Order: sequence, then C-alpha cells, then structure tokens
Amino acid sequence: MKIVIVCYPTFGGSGVLATELGHKLAKMGHEIHFIAYQMPVRLVPDNESVYYHKVNVPFYPLFNFQPYELALSSKLVDVCIKHSIDIIHVHYAIPHAYAAYMAKKILASEKINIPIVTTLHGTDITLVGKHPFYKPAVKFSIENSDVVTSVSESLKNSTIDFFNIKKEITVVPNFVDLAKFRTQLNRCNEDNEGYKIITHVSNFRPVKNVRGVIDFFEKLSSNIKSKLKLIGEGPELEAVRDIVERKKIKNVYFLGNTQQVERELCHSDLFILPSKTESFGLSALEAMASKNVIISSNVGGIPEVNIHNHTGFLTDYNNIDQMVEFAQTILKNDTLLNNFKENAFERAAFFDIETVIKKYLVLYESFI
Repeated sequence: MKIVIVCYPTFGGSGVLATELGHKLAKMGHEIHFIAYQMPVRLVPDNESVYYHKVNVPFYPLFNFQPYELALSSKLVDVCIKHSIDIIHVHYAIPHAYAAYMAKKILASEKINIPIVTTLHGTDITLVGKHPFYKPAVKFSIENSDVVTSVSESLKNSTIDFFNIKKEITVVPNFVDLAKFRTQLNRCNEDNEGYKIITHVSNFRPVKNVRGVIDFFEKLSSNIKSKLKLIGEGPELEAVRDIVERKKIKNVYFLGNTQQVERELCHSDLFILPSKTESFGLSALEAMASKNVIISSNVGGIPEVNIHNHTGFLTDYNNIDQMVEFAQTILKNDTLLNNFKENAFERAAFFDIETVIKKYLVLYESFI
C-alpha cells in the first residue's frame, strides 16, 4: 500500500507514534509519505520507502495568521496524485482531519477516492476540541472521516460524550517497539552508585504537572538516596529550573529532548507522571518497556496502562504525599522493586508494535 501520514513533527506523543508507525509499515513493504510543516523528530526518510513532504505556507501580508490548513490540503492533493496514494492517515483531529476532508473533496472532483483514517490522541479532543471556536469543526471532521480510531477507551468515551458522536470509534492503543527497548536493556550496565533513579519525560506543558514532579522529588530525596532526570522541553521548563535553583534541590538533571529515550530510561528505577490529564500515557508505556515502576495520576487512559499495585501505583491528581509514600515503599524493598519492574515489562508487551500494527492494517485493508 501507499500511505500518507500527517502528524505534528514535535516530541509529543502523537508525532512519536505516527513516526514509529510509518517506519514499521515501511519495513513491512509499504510505501510511506509523511506530510508536516517540518521534519518529524524521529523520522528517517530513505527516499525508497519513507518520504517526507514539507508543507510550505507562503507569507501574505493580508493575513494576520497564515492559512496552514489550506496549504496542507493542497499538499495532500499534490502528493496523492503524484504518488497514487491509497490511504490518508491523519494523527490529531485539528487541523489535520479537517484539511484531509477538504483534500478528499478536491480529489473526488478528479474522480479519485482516497479514504481518511483519523486517529484521536488527546488534547485535540480534551482541550483544543472543546473550545467553542473549534468544536463544530472537530465534530464535523470526525464524523466525515472514513475510519476513526482512539488511543484509549477513556478518550473514546470522552469524544462520544462531549461531541455526541454517532460514528463508530475503534480503540487502537499506543504502542512501543519492544524489541528496541529490550536491546537497550541488554546493553544497559551503568552503575547508579547506590542512587535510585527517578525519571520524568514530557513536553513540559502545565497539564503535565512538572512542578508536582519537583515537589515529589524534594520530599522523596529527603529519605531516599536518589536522582531525578527530567527529559523534554516546553513552556514550564524555565519555571521548573527556577524552582530547583531557588530551593537548592540537589541531584536534579535537565537532559533536554532526546530521540532515543530508551537510553536514559534503561537506567531508571521509577517513572513519575502526575499529569492533570492523559489520554493514554505513552511516556509511561515507554518507561514500562524499560522496566520502570510507574507512579501516576489516576486520570484518563493511564489506568488502562499502569495497573495499580502491579506495575506501579495510581493516585488522585496532585496527591503528591501519597505518591511519595508509594515511592518510599517500593524503593526501600529491592525484591518488591524488581518484581514490579518485571510486571511493568510484561504489561508493556501487550502494547508491542508487532501486535498493535495488525489492527491498523485491518482498517487499511478494508478499503483496498
């Protein structure tokens, strides 16, 4: 098959998932064409089976805001015609599904029928999509896609309830390439010198509650010899740095963005995710694939991934004291810690790309 994938090119979960999906499909013999306004961070085009097409938005003084949706629709039409595309798979409803619908209508006028698969990832529904300016467009885009998938049951239910969606939504969860994480674990032999390693990975948006991560570590490190590694960048980064410096909290390391998160996670013992909302929790799943115990908020789709008192622990949002209590319990007992680590890895196997990709292929092939 020849498949177009439209995604955001940043370090967010939707872009990571879309890129990993494309690479895996290419290895299976399919031809993949990525379309975005810049190269996706984990994309490795080879001009044989994986291609990248940049959306260029010309500047016109007439517009206060340049019409990206229009440029994206035009690029979709151009790529679909030139490369005889079979399927358009868009990740994130706004603006991708909306632009894909317009492209489909333009192509139909040329007697070209290309189905649209729309994958809902989270804030396109729970945050952006709920804004009254965007709600009608989001609802329209979802209902006019040929297939709609959601990364969790929680997100599916939220979409149906808020938008009163009648269209069927298929849950296809996020995934990890377990083979890649297993290989890294076998190479991981760094001596942590008696420290317990705590890790957090996110895009540092307020919804991720990175300030809660610092509060958690400040309390935990007073009783547990530990280090905190913060991976990622975003709007809260400088504020969090200031908090660490002002409070003189030791052993906090800011590692920035990375395209190989498994290299850091393999050294980690515990992953902390105190988010206000998470539609799935891909960062937690990647940590589980690296044998990390997860302590997280009991919100959104996280409980579908992190099983309380088995792979980690769940608490109410921002209940930092209980998170610290759970962390102390697990980190002071190496036998219990190792059991939970193995449980986390076994749970991650349910979300291996080898299993999940078959669900996407069934959807694709139903149109071919």
